[in-house]
Amino acid sequence: MTTQTNSISAGRWTEREKLIFRFFFLFFILQALPLSIDFFKIVFGFNWLYISYGNIFDLTRLSAKFIPGSDSLLNWLIVAIISLSGTAFWSRSKYKDANYNELYYWLRVVVRYRLAIGIIGYGFIKFFPMQAPFPSISNLNTSYGDFTNWKLFSMSLGIVPGYETFLGSVEILAGLLLFFRKTATVGAIIILVFTGNVFISNLAYNGGEYVYALYLISFAVFVLWFDAIRIYNLIALERPTQPNVFKPYFNNNIKPIRKAVKGFIIFFFIFFYGFKTYSGSHRDPYQFPKTKGLARAAGIYNVTEFKINNKVLPYNPADPVRWKDVVFEKWATISIRSNRPVLIDSLNDERIFTHDKERNYELAGSGGRHYYAYQLDTINHLLLLENKNFHYKDEQLTFKYSRPDTATIILKGVNEKRDSLYVVLNRINKKYPLKMSRRKALKL
Repeated sequence: MTTQTNSISAGRWTEREKLIFRFFFLFFILQALPLSIDFFKIVFGFNWLYISYGNIFDLTRLSAKFIPGSDSLLNWLIVAIISLSGTAFWSRSKYKDANYNELYYWLRVVVRYRLAIGIIGYGFIKFFPMQAPFPSISNLNTSYGDFTNWKLFSMSLGIVPGYETFLGSVEILAGLLLFFRKTATVGAIIILVFTGNVFISNLAYNGGEYVYALYLISFAVFVLWFDAIRIYNLIALERPTQPNVFKPYFNNNIKPIRKAVKGFIIFFFIFFYGFKTYSGSHRDPYQFPKTKGLARAAGIYNVTEFKINNKVLPYNPADPVRWKDVVFEKWATISIRSNRPVLIDSLNDERIFTHDKERNYELAGSGGRHYYAYQLDTINHLLLLENKNFHYKDEQLTFKYSRPDTATIILKGVNEKRDSLYVVLNRINKKYPLKMSRRKALKL
């Protein structure tokens, strides 16, 4: 491959500019490459013949990561140290006088493609509103003060799926613009405005995505910088401004390869990922478990009778033992409200889990209730409950259930301390204004 440039717009690089460029070239290349401790687990951890939207999302989410756990700015510090070392070595090597216009062009290509893939990864799980789903029955019956700031923010988005779809479409549009050199600057501006708001929201609501949001913002700033000074001169200073007309020249052997690679990336991350996400939104939304619960049991139940070791406990809102109410979800989750304290699961970075046991959205950022996944034996009428909160991972309850009528469930069994329990549950015919039309008067 060779390149051709316009001598007026290309200009000459000063030694200081070259030094700064070397650092940022290495920094952004290292950030763009999937140098993650999770790389092999993600890439080789699923069947490529039966790839899911969650697998593709994990690929779009890969970034430089040397420390286990959630994203951390310490990873950035490690990348910066490596880049500084590489800059010192480069400045003393025979490549210090390379074609910096050409290197700048290819660095911008890598950065805008990586940015496009990253923003599209989030765009589709919003466009088909899964990232912030409509609140579960348990969430709708939890006191406002029992939620963390982040969970309140997420549920506020979940009750307006149309707005969530709009946000996803903005991210997808910005990603598409980044795939083309002539529209990349516009895409970068959209991302700076959009993801800048995401970054501030994560800081304000104690979200777990502020580091990754900053990662995308830094890429958008780099892409925009290419035209930033020219835009400022043209719009703010109203001065005549020439565009940068540096163009790579591809010989006939490179052109078809370039088009094939670009076509594959757009097909895979737009059409294929979009189709997979659409299919997943109908068959297996990732925030809530997919295993079906007890048939025709979904709803909230009042605890009308509660016995422990054959001793009746009357209703007392201050009692940490007696249950106040119980929720059966459509999926295999039961939540129990009592005055027993809850150690809140505060993990809130974006992950798409395949297994129900790992899907913690319904309880994450929520107190007031204990959430149990259950195994159902419809032949022997048994329920085996296991606390979903990792703070109570060894807590299990076993019940034999009976249903004397459609509104009543009776549970007999033992709790985690092997105390015998007898619980009578009566369904509450509760209506939720959020699920009803808000354009007309409501009767509750």
